[in-house]
Amino acid sequence: MSVPSGADFRPAWPLTSGHIQTMLSSSGVRRQLLPKSAQAVQDGAEAVMVDGGDGVRLTGAYTAHRGSEPSRGLAVLFHGWEGSVDSTYVLQTGSRLLADGWDVFRLNFRDHGDSHPLNEALFHSCRIDEVVHALGDIAQRWPAKRMAIAGFSLGGNFALRAALRAPAAGIPLDYTLAICPIIDPGEGLFSLEEAAPWFYQAYFLRKWRRSLQAKQAAFPHRHYFELAELKQNLRGLTESLVLRHTDFGSLQAYLDGYSVAGNTLMDMQIPATILTSRDDPVIPVTAFEKLEIPSTVELDIAQHGGHCGFIRGLNMTSFTDDYIAARFNQL
Repeated sequence: MSVPSGADFRPAWPLTSGHIQTMLSSSGVRRQLLPKSAQAVQDGAEAVMVDGGDGVRLTGAYTAHRGSEPSRGLAVLFHGWEGSVDSTYVLQTGSRLLADGWDVFRLNFRDHGDSHPLNEALFHSCRIDEVVHALGDIAQRWPAKRMAIAGFSLGGNFALRAALRAPAAGIPLDYTLAICPIIDPGEGLFSLEEAAPWFYQAYFLRKWRRSLQAKQAAFPHRHYFELAELKQNLRGLTESLVLRHTDFGSLQAYLDGYSVAGNTLMDMQIPATILTSRDDPVIPVTAFEKLEIPSTVELDIAQHGGHCGFIRGLNMTSFTDDYIAARFNQL
């Protein structure tokens, strides 16, 4: 059975613009125009807390397949930076997989969604150990005949790193799929500052500052940041986080800590797919072109799609739903 590839995504103008694709992907307009079926994964969803190890608690939502046929397996979805289990793209993908017969688990990373009060230490992108531990807890509590992950942007980066670690952790993961994942964080941060239009950095900073303020409100006895630090640009605020709240010692050491660039993925044992687009204004396509990957990893670069967009038309549905479902179902 054939599965769709990035070359099959051929949107009409003006959706050939990577900027339009990117801006629509997380817009309120898209959420309003989506069909009701795109939010079906919320119906009957069970809000749960999972074990991230060392006292860390992460939240998520589990929705069981309700059809008469046996479940195909468990699909785990990772949102992007400052997204959540209720992000539009997560709901849309989860609803499609649910309709195709999958049980769906949507995981919140630390300090995402409404989880700020659960753990005193701040979220950062190198907290892969707690995500892997949570995956082990999920696999044990909701055992399935197969398990697959799909992640978006930073969630795609986490999905790839989790797949690298899954065999050693004893997690029965069968497949992982990353949509527009962060590959080289240093290059991505530079791209947002220097190459991407100003409003992308402004968008991420606004959401991040709001999240940090929610964290401070949850733990008023902690002094997470000076007010002046919150007014810095993306690079400055990230460096403040690194130096104040991690043991990395430098911004570059931290960025290297969650990079999957170069030959990092050569140790991948689990089948994986990476889908990105040449017109992604957030993650430069050159980072993907320089990857060294084994035969277990499929790299698929579409001509269009923006950053986690791949929106087909006025109904705001995404090509990635078919893409992810086809590859999951093929398992």
